[in-house]
Amino acid sequence: MDGPILLRNMPRLKDVENLLRILGKLGVVHAWRPDGSLELEARDKTVYEAPYDLVRTMRASFVVLGPLWARRGVARVSYPGGCVFGHRPVDLHIKGFRDIGGNVELGDGYVTLSGRPSGGVCFLGGNMGSTVLGTANVLMAATLGTGTTYLECAAMEPEIEDLCHFLNKCGARISGIGGHLLTIEGVDTLHGCEWDMIPDRIEAGTFLCGAVMLNSDVTVTHCNPMHLLAVVDRLRAAGAQLEVGDDTIRVLPTSSGQLKAVDVTTMAYPGFPTDLQAQFMALMTRAQGVSVITEKIYPERFIHASELQRLGARIRREGPSAIIEGTEELRGAPVMASDLRASASLVLAGLVARGATDVRRVYHIDRGYERIENKLQGIGADIERITEG
Repeated sequence: MDGPILLRNMPRLKDVENLLRILGKLGVVHAWRPDGSLELEARDKTVYEAPYDLVRTMRASFVVLGPLWARRGVARVSYPGGCVFGHRPVDLHIKGFRDIGGNVELGDGYVTLSGRPSGGVCFLGGNMGSTVLGTANVLMAATLGTGTTYLECAAMEPEIEDLCHFLNKCGARISGIGGHLLTIEGVDTLHGCEWDMIPDRIEAGTFLCGAVMLNSDVTVTHCNPMHLLAVVDRLRAAGAQLEVGDDTIRVLPTSSGQLKAVDVTTMAYPGFPTDLQAQFMALMTRAQGVSVITEKIYPERFIHASELQRLGARIRREGPSAIIEGTEELRGAPVMASDLRASASLVLAGLVARGATDVRRVYHIDRGYERIENKLQGIGADIERITEG
């Protein structure tokens, strides 16, 4: 980008901090404003390498590869790290870069891109459907291409739609936004702008699950209910009473507080999000009957199931599915968070378990939730953060 960017409604998350460190190494300066807005500007435009010690902290940091290549002509980025819940390759990213003219070299744990985006036809579908990060990565590179790029089977998640609108405001020419086929007419330069970040639908969905589990009167504000239709549908099927407004969702307590077991299959948007699978599993441990949760995005994303079992949950695995038999009571115990969403599910389960639950490795939860304990305290939860000596 030429010129500063101002991002409003930015959360202070560990993932944001990690990405800012990477951008800092790439010549981007930033400043937080008192109102929580974040200002960024690329000052040193000569650096083109994102090293392993930074990229390994989060998988999403791999998306610096596309724009770095398009803007500086060459980019060298380490293979990413992040949450451990199964194999998550970046082969579709690499395929996409090659499709639009990139020269790709792989070696020593790095991906090196050179040449210039020249446009072309790119199919981004894989065995598990569209790739969200791959769509973002190739899309950003294509905006500065010399020709027109057609991204078929592009991800349709709200975050991709918002990214497209943001890029257009910066001078990009992207059409087909919100659909599976994106058309990107390359431009010579992009300029800075001011932008309001969309609400975090996964954070909102997490609090909705928690409110239903607690059978509390809770209103989730500043959300976009249209981004949560699949979640609202499954919560209502489980017996939750919800009032949906323009930018709010209210959970109403029920007289019985008893939930019904329902089945869920994670899918690409607008289906049920994989990032809410663990939280919904915690919900189903308290439901009456047997529910089946099938994971079609990351079939191995069930590490949290064994930790929920430590709290008394009755869960068994069968291939890409988890079968949950609801129980009347969970019991507090020490548990270990394995990844971001798993940690959220353990916190929710701990809120309704009898006795105390100690969730270890909570640094995972700070990657995607800002002061989650304070927000839960605000709705009556008995929760506190303890620093281990």
